[in-house]
Amino acid sequence: MKKSELVRVFVKGGIISPGDFLKVIQTAKALGNSYIHLGSRQDILFPSLRTNSENPIQRLDNMGFPYEFEQDTHQNIVSSYTALDVMPTTQWLASDSYHYILDTFDYQPRLKINLTDPVQNMVPLFTGNLNFVASTKENYWYLYLRFSELESKPWCAPHLFFGFDLAALAKKIEELDPKSGQKNYAKIIQEAIDSLGLATQPIPQELHFPETITPYYEGLNRISGGKYWLGLYWRNNQFTVNFLEALCEHCLKTNIGKLTLTPWKSFIVRGIEEKDRISWEKLLGRWGINIRHSSLELNWHLPVLDKEALRIKNYLVRALDKLDISTYGLSFSVKTRHMIPFTSIVIEKLPKNNLSEPDTFNLLYSKDFNPNQVNYYTFAKSVVLEAIPTLLIDLSVLYYEQLDQKKNKPEKEIDGAKPEMENRIYQCSECLYQYEDSKGDPYSKIIPGTDFLKLPSSYCCPVCEAPKSAFRLR
Repeated sequence: MKKSELVRVFVKGGIISPGDFLKVIQTAKALGNSYIHLGSRQDILFPSLRTNSENPIQRLDNMGFPYEFEQDTHQNIVSSYTALDVMPTTQWLASDSYHYILDTFDYQPRLKINLTDPVQNMVPLFTGNLNFVASTKENYWYLYLRFSELESKPWCAPHLFFGFDLAALAKKIEELDPKSGQKNYAKIIQEAIDSLGLATQPIPQELHFPETITPYYEGLNRISGGKYWLGLYWRNNQFTVNFLEALCEHCLKTNIGKLTLTPWKSFIVRGIEEKDRISWEKLLGRWGINIRHSSLELNWHLPVLDKEALRIKNYLVRALDKLDISTYGLSFSVKTRHMIPFTSIVIEKLPKNNLSEPDTFNLLYSKDFNPNQVNYYTFAKSVVLEAIPTLLIDLSVLYYEQLDQKKNKPEKEIDGAKPEMENRIYQCSECLYQYEDSKGDPYSKIIPGTDFLKLPSSYCCPVCEAPKSAFRLR
């Protein structure tokens, strides 16, 4: 099965109700599928097997969702909505903020559009062509353009844009066809602003890139207000439709309003009440669902339906597991064909001149091991698969060493940093306790100068014991 033969169901922003998800699942089932896939752009994928006389296109049209079949013309809009309540967020960027903006997109874009919060690190910032990134100014967004992985870094527009103008701006940029190369990015943006009569704001400061520590996004986890979120991941990205039907029906029974898809081929059920927690555990147990995969397995990005990439990943996971090493904070891609990576480490398969030759790979890592920095460096060239586990151990050691070096390095020596430390404040949404980077948390024995984003996920408010996800950037 090729990717071009898949049905792609577009889930705007990765947000879908259990009832709508159930319709998609039942459509996939009616077309002969026993499972579905999740895509890295928060879409739903499944083949149209044509196993009966029914017209599959008619079945898809009846589904009532935008979709594409056997072509690759339109794109899904990616958002970091899925990180809400799971990770710290920019203070003004709440659930309604995403919904208001996503609702203004009344067309299916041809360009890849990302709508992200820079504080979270679950959804990558720059995997789109148009990358809208939240600023600290309420309801204003940066815009970064990127149309090729060969570009050294995304181009940043010299303005902040109002949230409700993003859809119109994106549509106008699409009409101006930036892929043609006839105009530079600055001229295209200015032409769009003038044509639409947009009121913009000057950029007050460069976007701050927080250090990315890829989260453990699986299992039942407590959030503020005494509720829980449930992260579900399948090792082979084949989510069985029978279980998903049962899950959606249980969502409807327990008043779960939304499911959210992640770019890591997993999804999150948010808002589980304490009184329903046992029933959810029973549901998972009844279907034999594992929610405690090794962290070695979770943070991988593979091309969809690429059996070779999956084979390489499985080999490396098994080898690393035997070596009993830690890869916490790192993420990995297996690149067997053209794609824009969004992980800290990339295993890139090289083309062969002779089929009898063994497979060889380049091993790359992103600047500061932060994939949002876009730049990748070569760590090893033309190595065989069996040599990669040892090299990954060396890379993990390098990662942990540079964390310490960066922490102890004077601020004026850090690339692009100001001499004084940027002091960010995060406020607990439950009791309004404030954590300041410059002061740390003496109650929890956290020293001054400790970045809140570097605190472990187990950190909780010293006053009310709310989880780390309850804090908002002020």
